[in-house]
Amino acid sequence: MTDHAPPSSPVLLCAGEALIDMVPRATPEGQAFLPLPGGAVFNTAIAAARLGTRTLFWYGLSTDLFGDQLRAALAAAGVDARLCRPLDRPTTLAFVTLVEGQARYLFLDENTAGRMLAPTDLPDVPAEVAALFLGGISLVGEPVGSTMEALAVRVAGDGNGRLIMLDPNVRPGFIRDEAAYRGRIRRLVGLSHVVKLSDEDLFWLMGPGDLATQARAVQAQGPRLVLVTLGARGARAFGRGLDVEVAAPAVKVADTVGAGDTFNAGFLTALADRDLLSADALADIGADTLRAALDFAARAAALSVTRVGADPPWRKDMAGEA
Repeated sequence: MTDHAPPSSPVLLCAGEALIDMVPRATPEGQAFLPLPGGAVFNTAIAAARLGTRTLFWYGLSTDLFGDQLRAALAAAGVDARLCRPLDRPTTLAFVTLVEGQARYLFLDENTAGRMLAPTDLPDVPAEVAALFLGGISLVGEPVGSTMEALAVRVAGDGNGRLIMLDPNVRPGFIRDEAAYRGRIRRLVGLSHVVKLSDEDLFWLMGPGDLATQARAVQAQGPRLVLVTLGARGARAFGRGLDVEVAAPAVKVADTVGAGDTFNAGFLTALADRDLLSADALADIGADTLRAALDFAARAAALSVTRVGADPPWRKDMAGEA
């Protein structure tokens, strides 16, 4: 498959956070910050398009210079951003600093183009959209969190059988009202067909315990598949009568930023390649097909971590792909 999907292929709608990561860089004058496009859902949209999936993106994009930078990155990857109307509010900035080797974040998010999205801003979902992906910090603040939940409710109830995939990508330090956040995630898990969690996310949401037991507890809330990423140890998927695990390729890690986002895009692309990007089709997925989709996702994520920053692979970069 080439980097560009045919016009008749199913469309993925990625809805959620787009921001500018202000990454520290040393200069002769001292520390400076380099602005780089980012955000979990934004990264997934970029990765999906690079891997050959027709991808739409929706979020609040500013008219400021950072909004222009985000639009340019989407266009360069082949992501369709026509649903994003220009908003006269600032772009969210995430300043990253290292304190004793640990990354710390300062989010400047008040009154931003994304944060202030309201349910009245929801776009009409185009008929060709086969799947919705959502998650990240856009599920935390208000009114955007309620807006994203309203979008999921609308898609789940429109009768079109669209697949919904959720990745909460939990950031505990960003959460101010934990009870409200947990309630939203619980409701979205119930609406979703696929839920992806890192092992850390799983235990934060469900408490400590056996990984399989906790993943099955998430699955019992409604989703057909629960995917758990295990970092360098690969990934594991749980479905009805299914428990599938794949190893991660051994690579030299340069940067883990965006690895989980690329994994999401790889899994959805693998489903699209097999005409499984719908709620009904996913119901009959078998162990071999699920393993192949997990493997593709894990290989895409492994390639992304060999690169500095969120820089997902293109389809031509994937071994054995044309």
